Amino acid sequence: DGEVEPQESEMSMALATARGVLFVHSAPSSLCRHIDRTVGSTVGHHVVLDWHEQPVLQGTFRAEFSWAGPPGAGRVLAAALRGWEHVRFEVTEEASPGSDGARFMHTPDLGVFSAAMDTAGNTMVTEDRLKAALQEGRGDARRIAQELRLAWGAAWDDELEPFRYAGEDTGVVWFHQVG
Repeated sequence: DGEVEPQESEMSMALATARGVLFVHSAPSSLCRHIDRTVGSTVGHHVVLDWHEQPVLQGTFRAEFSWAGPPGAGRVLAAALRGWEHVRFEVTEEASPGSDGARFMHTPDLGVFSAAMDTAGNTMVTEDRLKAALQEGRGDARRIAQELRLAWGAAWDDELEPFRYAGEDTGVVWFHQVG
């Protein structure tokens, strides 16, 4: 009496699970166990990542971790790892009901880049960001191109690409630089 049943869409959103992958592209050995603990506390259970030497940067290690959690968990995971000076990482989150996919990239020199991601792994650039790139470019094609590269995170892709390539012998398939 007087109780309202939740609508089906509300229920499915409440039960929605997002999935994604954390790619630690390079971390000094001294931080590996700290990263394990940080990831574990973020996802809510004990985690020990499978660390491998990163051949691109001597003395560093790489790891991958598939995760599941509520929509937005990728952002929480990226926030927990951001600011670690000597760590390069990416977090991807697949789209889930009511939530776009997302991609977060971090490098020591550039900091964090985040953007929405479509189902094919493409970075989505918003209409407002495109308008800003055109305005900042002031009709100069070279400046507009520079602004667009910034909008899709090209500098982060450029810096992380050698580290991604070094990890291609791992089990997770990563579609980078799609499109």
